[in-house]
Amino acid sequence: MSIGNSPGNSPEDERPFEDVSDDVPEEARPSIGHVLRQARITAGLTVDDISSATRVRIAIVHAIEADDFAPCGGDVYARGHIRTLARAVGLDPAPLLEQFAAERGGRSAPTPAAPLFEAERIRPERRGPNWTAAMVAAIVAVIGFVGFTMVKGGDDGASEANVAEGSTPTASESASASAEPVKPAAPEPTDSAIAAVPQDKVTVQVSATEGRSWISAKDHNGRSLFDGTLDQGESKTFQDDEKVDLVLGDAGAIQLHVNGKEIEDDFQPGAVERLTYTQGDPQVG
Repeated sequence: MSIGNSPGNSPEDERPFEDVSDDVPEEARPSIGHVLRQARITAGLTVDDISSATRVRIAIVHAIEADDFAPCGGDVYARGHIRTLARAVGLDPAPLLEQFAAERGGRSAPTPAAPLFEAERIRPERRGPNWTAAMVAAIVAVIGFVGFTMVKGGDDGASEANVAEGSTPTASESASASAEPVKPAAPEPTDSAIAAVPQDKVTVQVSATEGRSWISAKDHNGRSLFDGTLDQGESKTFQDDEKVDLVLGDAGAIQLHVNGKEIEDDFQPGAVERLTYTQGDPQVG
């Protein structure tokens, strides 16, 4: 794939790419970042070009070319970025991955067969239970709770007014008041019922229930809604008129509610998932 230079953003160094040979001593071998940068320059590409083609953030591309892999978020993600950037500039990623493993004291565990940064796709969702009845019941419960609170507040206000005026409740009134059964408070609405409103938008709630995970969310125009890390117990809700695009850095730690419905999936711990949801997702069971 040929990618043209962006206007006003030319490659900063036109020196020819230095090939990495197995015969070169390890101490004289160029670093991973240097090899990737020289290959990009030789291909006539800018950092913006590479970021647009691979969807690797510009800051991470700069960091890797400077041999700083900390922003990648771990060795698993760093190997995935190295593989993606190498292929984008026409290099074989295998020697770079071997060099990366050697510099960290030995070969790391093999990367899963599924690519970490596969092309964007829309995952078909399983048919779940009918949530319509549950949502209606939750709304009715909320209305009942609000009504009970208003009535109870009015009664308390009247009692406080009587006490302020100097009246003292009689023994019979106290006994009848103590004998009156206490009305149970209605349950509060569930997260899924809240996430389903309004119905003319795409609503996605992301919760880090099993651990810490980096996530990215964009609207249908590609504008970023969120790009950061959720700690365990935190959640974020995103809305758009047409669709919401997600990237989950550790999908096994995430629980999703889409348009008021819990998404049940077999996401594996440490797996990176790219998801897209629209107003029709998930299908009504």
